[in-house]
Amino acid sequence: MVKKIGKNVYLALILIFLYAPIATLVVLSFNASKSRAKWGGFTFEWYAKMFANEDIMSALVNTLVIAFVSALVATVVGTMACIAMNRMKKLPRTILMGITNIPMLNADIVTGISLMLLFIALKFSLGFVSVLFAHITFNLPYVVLSVMPKIRQTNKNTYEAALDLGASHFYAFRKVIFPDIFPGILSGFLMAFTMSLDDFVITHFTKGPGVDTLSTKIYTEVRKGIKPEMYALSTLLFMSVLILLIIVNRRSAGKKDISPETSK
Repeated sequence: MVKKIGKNVYLALILIFLYAPIATLVVLSFNASKSRAKWGGFTFEWYAKMFANEDIMSALVNTLVIAFVSALVATVVGTMACIAMNRMKKLPRTILMGITNIPMLNADIVTGISLMLLFIALKFSLGFVSVLFAHITFNLPYVVLSVMPKIRQTNKNTYEAALDLGASHFYAFRKVIFPDIFPGILSGFLMAFTMSLDDFVITHFTKGPGVDTLSTKIYTEVRKGIKPEMYALSTLLFMSVLILLIIVNRRSAGKKDISPETSK
């Protein structure tokens, strides 16, 4: 009994430390007072000002576009890379997987400076496109590590049987392989999208003047003092990600709950 209570208390403390800052952020986004130490009443004023602020909206649009496009491109390229590596022999596949892990083990500052120097050496102007290429680069390993286990679990015989029955390579992949690896593709896309949405260091080194994402915008605001509009924006982003995760998890749980008898 005491052991069970101890586990529950320990779990509760972990959840409090994890979500107390987020709860504070949400509360402050509805606080009419600019002071973080004083409650001035409930208001939606900061949400209205957030949508009216052109700088914040521009940073938000840049962040979402870069995150979505980089995650989509990384997912397509990473999935094709996984299919190619799966057909390799063990030694070259192991070497490539090791190379894939290097960007994840590298410090972000090393990756950011390396990409910046590469763009400068190639005389590639730093701006929106350079940030997009940088995000695609560091998103690829997350996609590969999410998709590769699913591809290794697929049955090669079903794909070859589809080819023997007259299906084209693309049709066999779309009908046989893709449904099996889709959970890994979706996980890789969501992870890449989240990592891109959250990145600051690499974006800071590869962006040009006049280009801001939410992370770089917030960093600039910290030096001058964070506006309450940022609390509202952060709250909306947190709620959006939370709702997305709930939907994805419910769909996954629903598919697992379908028994063979029910599907008949």
